[in-house]
Amino acid sequence: MRASRSYPSVRALAGALLVTSLALTGCSAAGGGSAARGDSAAGDKSVADGPVQRTGGAGGSPAGAKAGDRRVPRLTESAIIRTASLTVQVKDVPDALDAARTTVADAGGFVGNETTTRDARGHERTRVVLRVPTAKYDEVMTGLQGAGKLLERSAKAEDVTGQVVDVESRITSQRASVARVRELMDRAEKLSDVVALEGELSSREADLESLLAQQASLKDRTSLATITLSLTTTPVHKAAKDDDPGFLDALSGGWSAFLAVLRWITVVVGAVLPFAVPAAVLAFLWLRVVRPLLRRRRAATTPPRPES
Repeated sequence: MRASRSYPSVRALAGALLVTSLALTGCSAAGGGSAARGDSAAGDKSVADGPVQRTGGAGGSPAGAKAGDRRVPRLTESAIIRTASLTVQVKDVPDALDAARTTVADAGGFVGNETTTRDARGHERTRVVLRVPTAKYDEVMTGLQGAGKLLERSAKAEDVTGQVVDVESRITSQRASVARVRELMDRAEKLSDVVALEGELSSREADLESLLAQQASLKDRTSLATITLSLTTTPVHKAAKDDDPGFLDALSGGWSAFLAVLRWITVVVGAVLPFAVPAAVLAFLWLRVVRPLLRRRRAATTPPRPES
């Protein structure tokens, strides 16, 4: 009887343990399913928001990598801004200017600003700004220097490759931003939303236009070099000699100082003269008229002293 009573109790305990293990297994399966569904939903959301969030890490999809490649363009060569300044002494300025124009035109460039002056002796001087393709820069510089006697020369090269890449990347991002705002405007139904989106669109389009202007300016300055050419028939004035001053130099300096002092004295006299004339008239009237009259009145009113 004890064996028969213990056998059902053991069987009941085994059944209870089996039910508990099945329950725990079901809970863990349900948790795993919900986590998988969460991961799947997150994955779907990331896919849906993929065009907006393309700045992910290295573990992104190939499509994200292609978008990154489009955002940072690869340049085949460096972007360099070249500027130069030349001063050349020539026998005839108009002929040299015509030759410079021909050289620039043959290189595919053009002539910009031009200024011509003439001094008191009739010597002509011309300053002209030339724009030439960067590929022909060295060739044009050699031709201009050979037009006469080179007096002054300066050249500068500025590498703006990083700036060009940055502007192009910002243009790509700004265009995508403008496109997103336009899509939101197409789906907007409320008037307040449309007005707000129009303001945002105007602001982003203005930023895009500013970036496009920067891009155009960089393209112009990197594709065309700027050369400022000065043509003259007279040499550049040399600095004065550092000799010790002599007697004539001292005499000339003293005479200049005397003239400067005399000039200042004349200025002071001219400034004081309008006030000096009325002051002199008043002093004359006081000494010659008013003062004697006061003395006579004082003498008339004063009683004579008794004689002792």
